[in-house]
Amino acid sequence: MKKHAKFVITLSVISIFLYSATAFCLSDAFKNNIYNPGPLKPIDSTLKVKVGGIAPDFYLPAVLGGRISLDQYRGEKNVVLSFVPAAWTPVCSDQWPGYNIVKDIFDKNDAILLGITVDNIPTLFAWTNQMGKLWFPILSDFWPHGSVANRYGVLRSDGLSERAILVIDKGGIIRYIGVGDINKRPRLEVLVNELERLEK
Repeated sequence: MKKHAKFVITLSVISIFLYSATAFCLSDAFKNNIYNPGPLKPIDSTLKVKVGGIAPDFYLPAVLGGRISLDQYRGEKNVVLSFVPAAWTPVCSDQWPGYNIVKDIFDKNDAILLGITVDNIPTLFAWTNQMGKLWFPILSDFWPHGSVANRYGVLRSDGLSERAILVIDKGGIIRYIGVGDINKRPRLEVLVNELERLEK
């Protein structure tokens, strides 16, 4: 019975996410400010990391100030890395605000989300301000350009990063990698399932 209830709750949250995030980019805050690059090559990189391996550390500037490293969460938090290609683009502008709706799922699974793009800090500051308050840190992989994306093998030939999700456990081990079609938002239920598996 508990398992069924948990499944229903998860589906409800996902439904809310899909509805809200789709509508979000249509709001006046983003009206006439979203650049649509048109269809892009779905995947344009070769992974350099693998499930079961140690996640490479990084030390990146955050939009809200200071720098954040992956290692600072070692032994403390599970970490989800969300690489997105570019600020002010349609799918990215939908994806990150939607994670606000499911913050409790991250909390329940003792996880932090780190959003990473190759954009510079001023661009990310303006873009995320339009989104409203995001609960997770947004990091700039701008300089040296895309060095973290490149280390993970998700830097595309055009200098953007892939739309990629990595789940890393408290020991720094990569437990899941999802590099999907850059033109589509990652399926939230897949991420939820991977977070649930961490404590099993």
